Amino acid sequence: MTLRVLIVEDDPVAADAHALYVTRVPGFTVAAVAHSRAEALRTLDEHGPVDLILLDLYLPDGHGLALLRSLRAAGHSADVFAVTSARDLEVIREGVSLGVVQHVLKPFTFRSLSDRLRQYADFRATTRARGQAASQDEVDKALSVLRAAPPSSALPKGLSAGTLSTVTARLRAAADDGLTASEAAADIGINRITARRYLEHLVTSGHADRRHRYGQVGRPEHHYVWRRDGAVD
Repeated sequence: MTLRVLIVEDDPVAADAHALYVTRVPGFTVAAVAHSRAEALRTLDEHGPVDLILLDLYLPDGHGLALLRSLRAAGHSADVFAVTSARDLEVIREGVSLGVVQHVLKPFTFRSLSDRLRQYADFRATTRARGQAASQDEVDKALSVLRAAPPSSALPKGLSAGTLSTVTARLRAAADDGLTASEAAADIGINRITARRYLEHLVTSGHADRRHRYGQVGRPEHHYVWRRDGAVD
């Protein structure tokens, strides 16, 4: 069974990357991409129901949870991954009450999302195949498939999600010009070694490319450029 996914993301570059990620996971297909709350509602009316929505919470015409409330009122029962930089625990709690089954913090890697998609597929298969649960243990096992944290989601020791978001935003803003670790450090207000650790993490996770840039003298500097396609090995 192929699970149909609707991607709701206002940033076209991020939306394309998320769509690419989804299509690389066996058992999933992208039903449509919407860039606003209104477009998401219209898309569901035009393309029919989906199994899963990857939902950005900050949309140009309203909050993602407001969209989700509208969908529930209209009878749409799709499960939801909140894909966002929002870390407000009250927002997370409200999302759970509306059917958000995973909260994926930006920036994230293909592996991080694919692990969660595979967990979700396993959960769907488990609950569909077994019918009624014979015991509390079976209920717990079914839910644990969905709720277990993938081991690949953790940041390397010493890196923080907040600083990673700042470095990511600065690298994306640099576009094709890219940044050296020294430039990133000066812009953000951290030391060069720390900036390089974050930039190298983005390379390792598939979000950035490392290139050589030759200066006037001495050895070439490492030069980091955001990968627009978001592709990873």
